Amino acid sequence: MKIRELVAAIEEFAPLDLQVDYDNSGLIVGRLDDEVHAALLAVDVTEEVLDEAEREGCDIIITHHPIIFSPIKRLNSATYVERCVERAIRSGIALYACHTNLDSVPGGTSWQVGAMLGLDDMTILEPRRGNPEVGFGVVGVLPRAENAKALLARVKSIFGVEALRYSDIPSEDMMVRKVAVCTGAGRSNIGDALASGAELYITADLRYNDFMMGDNRMILADIGHFESEFCAIRILYDVLSKKMCNFAVRKSANSRNPIHYLV
Repeated sequence: MKIRELVAAIEEFAPLDLQVDYDNSGLIVGRLDDEVHAALLAVDVTEEVLDEAEREGCDIIITHHPIIFSPIKRLNSATYVERCVERAIRSGIALYACHTNLDSVPGGTSWQVGAMLGLDDMTILEPRRGNPEVGFGVVGVLPRAENAKALLARVKSIFGVEALRYSDIPSEDMMVRKVAVCTGAGRSNIGDALASGAELYITADLRYNDFMMGDNRMILADIGHFESEFCAIRILYDVLSKKMCNFAVRKSANSRNPIHYLV
């Protein structure tokens, strides 16, 4: 199969023009007319993921995060990015990323997290200017109100969070029905979550002062960047498996969180 056929299937679901200006989604290493035989899906391109691709005979790695985010000025193996790009080229392994376009499309990462939580009636948290059908984050309602502390424990379990950071809970008996979600770094959408009337906002990469912005009305929970976006693998697997049932697609066993916790 040619890479352009895989790209067409992915971008039919998550068009490349939905990525934000600073992003670098798309084909990063390889040529559209190159032949590929098996794809490996991961959150990031790492040396362990490249090991797995070579071992399993996968000649394209499709990730959520682009391996090249900032311009590379030289290739001399000085950083893991340089080493991974060099190795992919030498090994004939194509690299493709589906990042903020997958975050902002309906059915993308925030929608998947909302579905894992069981949210109903989901709408976009921050609609895109000029195209309100897409945007970052979702807000929805649980089938029934849940005790805040119990819900946080359920969130921790669902997403395999080793250390869940969260803000003050206004009262021990607080019940939560409306939940906002933004996968990845979602501090810029705290105001949108508050304005939506959400009682809980789930995101990642919050800073110290961010946890004070709930205004005693909304709990902020940071589940971790990797944990919030690991679902990208499932989304991409479903997209490719449905459209290309005869093409080998493998979920990486070595896509892992680079952050460790001492508990």
